[in-house]
Formats: sequence, C-alpha cells, structure tokens
Amino acid sequence: MVDSREPAVRWAAAISNTLVANFTRAKLEQLLGGYVEQLLDGGVGEARQVGRSMVEHGLIASVTLELSLTCLSEHTPVTPAQLAALAAGYAEGLRDRTLAQQELSRTAAINTMRRAEAAVRASEAKFRAVFESSAFGIVVSGLKGEIIDVNEALLVMLDYKHEDLRKMSGRDLVHPDDRAGLRELTKQLIASEHDNIRVEKRMVRSDGETIQTHMAISVVREEDGTPPYLVTMIENMSEMRALQSQLVRQSLNDVQTGLPNRAQFLGWLEGVSGSKGPETLALVQVDIDGFRGVNDAFGHEAGNRVLMHVATHLRAVFSEDVAKVARIGEDEFGVLIRDPQDVRSVVALVEDFTARLEEPIWIGSHGVGVTTSVGIVARAARGDSADLLRAADVTVGWAKRDGKAQWALYDRERDRHDKERYALAASIPGALEEGRFRVDYVPVHSLADGSVLALEAKIVWVHPERGVLCPDTFLGQSSDNGMIVRLVHWGLEAACRHAADWHLALGSRMPVLSIDLPPRLCQEPELVAEVARVLDRTGLPASLLRFELHEHLPALLNDEQLDELTILAERGIGLVLDQLNGGNVGVDRLRQLPLSGVKFTGSVVHGLDEGANRVEESASVALLRWASLLKLPLYAEDVRTAAEAARLGTLGVTGGQGPHFGPALSAAEVSALLLS
Repeated sequence: MVDSREPAVRWAAAISNTLVANFTRAKLEQLLGGYVEQLLDGGVGEARQVGRSMVEHGLIASVTLELSLTCLSEHTPVTPAQLAALAAGYAEGLRDRTLAQQELSRTAAINTMRRAEAAVRASEAKFRAVFESSAFGIVVSGLKGEIIDVNEALLVMLDYKHEDLRKMSGRDLVHPDDRAGLRELTKQLIASEHDNIRVEKRMVRSDGETIQTHMAISVVREEDGTPPYLVTMIENMSEMRALQSQLVRQSLNDVQTGLPNRAQFLGWLEGVSGSKGPETLALVQVDIDGFRGVNDAFGHEAGNRVLMHVATHLRAVFSEDVAKVARIGEDEFGVLIRDPQDVRSVVALVEDFTARLEEPIWIGSHGVGVTTSVGIVARAARGDSADLLRAADVTVGWAKRDGKAQWALYDRERDRHDKERYALAASIPGALEEGRFRVDYVPVHSLADGSVLALEAKIVWVHPERGVLCPDTFLGQSSDNGMIVRLVHWGLEAACRHAADWHLALGSRMPVLSIDLPPRLCQEPELVAEVARVLDRTGLPASLLRFELHEHLPALLNDEQLDELTILAERGIGLVLDQLNGGNVGVDRLRQLPLSGVKFTGSVVHGLDEGANRVEESASVALLRWASLLKLPLYAEDVRTAAEAARLGTLGVTGGQGPHFGPALSAAEVSALLLS
C-alpha cells in the first residue's frame, strides 16, 4: 500500500501559498492525506468526491486546482481518468457553491421586495441591484409562462433584446424536446410544499444554437393571496463544461512545451502494454545533458528556450504518424513508437534528431550547444509498463556514463549484470554488521634482495553465496552509493590494528602498511581527523602508513582537499601515485602532491617480459628511465614473471608485487611470514 503522508506533504507544500481558507500546515497535510488515501483506494467516483470536498473546505483558488493536478500526476499513481474526475468534481463544487450563494442573495432580494412593497420603495432598488448585477441569468415569470422580467445576464446569454422577450413566453426559450418535462416539473413544484427545484435543461439562443443550462426554479408565494410567480436562475453549463475540459487538458499537458505530460504518457504505456496493444514497441527516452548548468549560468528563461528547442526537434522527427512524444520530467522527454519497422529504423530517427541539435541556440551573445543522452528500448509490447520505463531510464544512464551526447541501446544482459552489482553494493551494510569482510595483504618485495618492503591491505568479502570476492568486484559500486566511506574506514582500522601488533614484535624491521585511498575518501572534509583517530586508537606510527592514490586524483580535488593530503604527508604518512592504467606520469600532476613514490602496472610492466613487443618494451624502458629522474621510489604491480622482475630491477624499480611473488596472504599468514 502506498504511504499517503509523503504525497500529502508534497501537495501541501505546492498549494499552501495559494489558499484562501485559514489552515495550519498540520491540518492541511492531514486533510490532503485523507484525499490521497481516497484517490489511491477508490476510483473515478471517489476522485469526483475529492474535487467537491476541496471546494467545501475552501480550497477555491484556480491556481490551487492547477498545482494540485500537477502535483498528483507527478507524485502519485493516480490515473488520468481520476484527475479528470477530480477536476469535474471541483467544477461542480464551485457551481453549487456559487448557486447557493446566489440563492441566498435571491431570497434576501425577494424578501426585501416584499417588505419594500409594504413599506419603503427604496428597498425595491436593492433588489433591482442584485437582479441586474447577477452573473447568472434570472427570469421572473407567471404560472402560465408569461415573462414578467429578465436581467441583463439572461439577455446576453440568449442574445435577445427586452422588446423581443415581451412578445414571447418563457417556454419559447426552452428547447422543444424539454418543454413538456419542464412544464410538468413546474406543476409539481407549485403543488408541493417545496419552494425550489434544480434541473438541467436545454435552451435556445436567438440564432438557434442550443446551450445546456442548469436551472434553479423557485416559487414565490405571497401572503396576501395573490397568485404566486416563479423566479428562475440560469447558469450556462456549456461554458462550465468548456472550462472543465480546459482544466482536464491542463492536467494532462505540459504548460511549458505544450507536449503531453508524464501522466498522459504513463496512460499511453498502460494502453500499449495491454492485450489490445501492438505486437512490438520502442520507447525512446531523451535526457538533456547539462540542463541544470544552463539554468544556473543563464537563468530559467534560457532553460525554457532549451526545452522548447528540444521539443520542437522531437516533434519534427517523431511526427504524430510515427510516434507519440511527451515531456516526462524536468529535462526528460519520452517517445513511444508502436510497431516500429525494426531497431535500425528507430536508431536512424534518433540520429536524425541528435543531428538537428548540432547547431547552437543563441542566448544573448552566447551560442549554447545542446546535447542529449538517449536510451532506446525495443521489445515485445506485452509486459509491465513500469519495467519498460525502468529499462529506458537504465539505458539513458548507460549513455550518460559512457560520455553523454550519444544514444545507447538496451541490453538485457548488461542490465542483469548491473542489477547484480547494485544488489551487491546495497548489501554491504548488512555484510559489515555480520562480519563478512576481512583484510588480506599483498607483500611488496624488494627487487634487490627479496625482503618484504610493504604490505598492501586488500578488503575482501567472504560472501555466503558467491564465495570470496576481491575488492574490484564491489568497491567501484560502493563508491556510487556512498558505502565506500564506511567500508574503507573499517578496513583502515582493521589493517592498522594488525600492523600495530606486528610492529610490537618486529620494531624497526616492520614493513610499511599500504592501503588504497579511493577518490571518494579524499573528498571527505574530515579525512585528516579520521586518519589521526585511527592511528591514535591502534597505536600505529604514522611513518608506517602509506596511502596509494589513483592517478587521476589530483584533477578531481579542489585546493582544500589537496591541502588535506599535504597535511597527511607532513605528519609522516606516505603518498604513492598509483598508475593504474600504465599511462605516463605528468609532471604537473606530481607537483601537486608531496609524493613518496610512484607505482606502475599494466603494459609498463608486461612490456618488459621475454618476447614482449619491441615497441611496448621501448616505451616501458623510456618511461621508467624518465621516472627515475624524479628521485622517488618506484614500485611495480602485477609482476607475473621472473623476467619482468629482473628487468624492473635493472631499471631502478625498488619493489614489486604480483603473481610472481605469490598470492595475497591472510593476517595469520602474514604473521607467520614476518615472525619467521
């Protein structure tokens, strides 16, 4: 069951500044929460009741209804039919409220007229003022239908003049098919004890046009025995229904671009996913790249121009005979294609659309480029529409992660793989609580004498179903959900406790403890303080701790974050730049950090093996000779053969690690290795 509180809070926030009635925020949220429950548990009838109830509680500003419909369509699973019914109920409530107020005015006016006839002629002027100024048409007629008087509103409504109506009966104004029924109702009213009735009847304008009206017919009985007469108040329902239709259109269309909105788009998806839908479909989701940056740089008016620019080209490429286009988010558009010819034809349309965006739009003197990331899902139509939307959203995410300004095609296998990774990352907190993580160590051996120079800590996950997982399996995804901070904090403290115990036994012979410091941790404002707390709790000297940094890290950090790393170095903690991709070491990058070493891997190391490609070997030799000029210790990772280790040693590399030196060791195995 959907929790009604969050939608109610959103709804209250949207309309609170538009209210005429006096509500506290808590009472408003309580009232709207009841409405949300009524909408989610009921159907069209309940939605109509909600609309009427809004009017009854004084939520009568036109902007209140507009914001309510927009909020409900975006934040609740309310159907378009329910939104339309809510708008209809709202309109009916406004009508009844207005009629009730007018009836009160009319009753007061009639009573005033009676007293005026018996007392003061001035009272007749008051009734006349109400009679003439009413927005509703009013006709005073005798029991036989003769017209005694009409107000200006009725003349405008039916396009007649006073002299025309003097020659006519009230029945002449009613549609011929409704006259007999209205006559019978009037007779029953006069004969009954009731004073008024309400009916819907058709009337005929002077030009012959038929209009639908709502009539409030009251019989006025005089105490002196004179014959009663009828006062009929008439509302033009055609105008009201036109307003209702306009409200429904507004609830289903985006105001800015004129395109259908998300609520209508979801209705389309439900329709094509059912048993009567097409055999196949294609869903194209278009996200504008950097839309928030345009708003921040040039203002929201510029953002609106970008939206219109994209919407115009979408309409041009995906015409109505090809597809249905809607705006489904702040900077997102959806395109639904029924029975596409094939995937290639869909891709061709997408490429046509993206090509049209290549020309910039001018905002003042700035030529602003607009690019989009596009996800394409082509599949059989039968299925869950929610799953179809999720697939499109996932595919757009791939396009954005792969560099933006491009399209991506949905891949079920990639989606399955991503789900597994997301599920793995989401279960990290539980695994930490259950103690399923441990720290293993990869020894870094001296290439000169084989001694252990350092121990690189690796966080390992002992998974109950998938076995032992290496860090590469889960650390990357934990960066996306923020769990990497908690996980690395845990691993750092566990490794420092092990190293502190070994230091007590080995003293000055203790190797340095090395551990990866991911970019996400380097962006933590409390990095220095957290490292200091760990060293204080474990008793490990700062000189025995070394962090390995990603090669691209300096470009990701601001000045304050770089200062944090500098403070760590000043306290004796080593910083090694880890060349994960084997790229060259930029001098500008090295100058930004007080490094204590550089590590190489990949093609730089393997290019030195026996039988390696000569070009790769030459590049490796040149890079390592250049790096030796930095006067920093050099290290090598993923050393696989004795030949690689030998060549690395001759080229000035201090230490190496990898399969050639053996696998990673548990804490107990490290203890046995060091203490032996």
